[in-house]
Amino acid sequence: MHTCLSSIFSMVALLLFGFTAGQARAVESQFTTQWKAGVSRIDITPEEPIWLAGYGGRDRPFEEVIHPIWIKALALEDASGKQAVLITADLLAMPKALSDRIRGGLQEKHGLSKAQIIINSSHSHSGPVLENSLSDIYPINEAQKLQVSRYSDALVDKMFRLVEDAFASLQPAHLFVENGLSRFQVNRRNNVENALESVTELKGPNDYAVPVIKVTNQTGDILAIAFGYACHPTVLGDYRISGDYPGFAQIELEKNYPGSVALFFQGAGADQNPLPRRTVFLAQQYGKSLAAAVERVLSEEMRPLEASIQTAYSEVDLALAKPPAMESLSKFIATSSGYQKRWATRMKEERSKGLETMKSYPFPVQVWKLGDQPIITLGGETVVGYAVELKKIFGQQLFVMGYSNDVMAYIPTATILREGGYEGASSQMVYGLPSTWASNIEIDILHECIRLAGQVGVPRLEANLIPD
Repeated sequence: MHTCLSSIFSMVALLLFGFTAGQARAVESQFTTQWKAGVSRIDITPEEPIWLAGYGGRDRPFEEVIHPIWIKALALEDASGKQAVLITADLLAMPKALSDRIRGGLQEKHGLSKAQIIINSSHSHSGPVLENSLSDIYPINEAQKLQVSRYSDALVDKMFRLVEDAFASLQPAHLFVENGLSRFQVNRRNNVENALESVTELKGPNDYAVPVIKVTNQTGDILAIAFGYACHPTVLGDYRISGDYPGFAQIELEKNYPGSVALFFQGAGADQNPLPRRTVFLAQQYGKSLAAAVERVLSEEMRPLEASIQTAYSEVDLALAKPPAMESLSKFIATSSGYQKRWATRMKEERSKGLETMKSYPFPVQVWKLGDQPIITLGGETVVGYAVELKKIFGQQLFVMGYSNDVMAYIPTATILREGGYEGASSQMVYGLPSTWASNIEIDILHECIRLAGQVGVPRLEANLIPD
């Protein structure tokens, strides 16, 4: 009798398991099999010595390659045939002129609007200088400027080929999302780097989230892993090409998931540093730590996405504060040096020629909704406070990308703007802007995010402090 009951229970259990697994497969099929996805990558490691971007203290081109650097693309198509593409790059920043050339070309070639294209830079400080980006800080000669122009032109052509290859490889796919966690970022405005060994508590706002998008084919093989983190890639700062810690993280994931392409996107990490830093082994450590956080997410249950793409994009005119008077510029020129003196000299010369001083800047704001997953992208070097506030408005599941589509300056919160310091007061000289941002910068950006989110149906939390 005992044996008979055991057999019955076993049969019932098997039937229930089969039903549950079948139901799970049916739900997964219902929500994800109508996606199409394609992925591609192109090596953009310079073939000749070129100036490296991000630091004004370098005095010569790069001398060695630690590992190749890449541009990568994830092309998506939903059940209705609407397309979008995420492009990631192991580069410091994409300036407006290059971004506009790339997005304009993609509109001509593929019919993609700006709303359907994300170009995100990892912000590695160990990649090549691009044309019309932070021009005042690099003491390069005319021959080196031509080098930069050639590299930038070739990059545009490679971007077109990259996206062409990604769309050419579209195949039925499943999309899944989830947030992980990693804690090596440190708020650099609120913590002293050389005192970290003696402190027991880190200060300042942070965003430790590791957003992950997993793309698989119909049989479950991973095609692409798109993941992000909000932290400066400034572990390294010498004369060697690399993708810094994001580069090592991508290498680790592609090693552990053969056949996949790993794409890193930078978050709102403008005031976050990886600390301690300055050795290749630390860059490898942070890369492996980030990859481990992604692997944990990939190994656990992730939320499947319905095959639906909704996108919105705008450029909001962010006002600039009143520029310094000519007398102030003259005094600054007499007492400063390096890129600060070059900036002030250029500002004074332009004003002397009667050229109009820039009063505002067209700042790119973008919202994607993939299934029920909201993604907000912001241009510039966006500080972490924006991610914190946006998640209060839209929920912790929100993915936030900074450094997207156009990087024109640091984007401080109202608090940082009042406090000053590098991110709030002096970094505009690095980017060549005539003055700091006006005091309403944060509220203008948040309101535009809310407006665009409403266009694509991203719901807001009931309790938030930002009115429509």
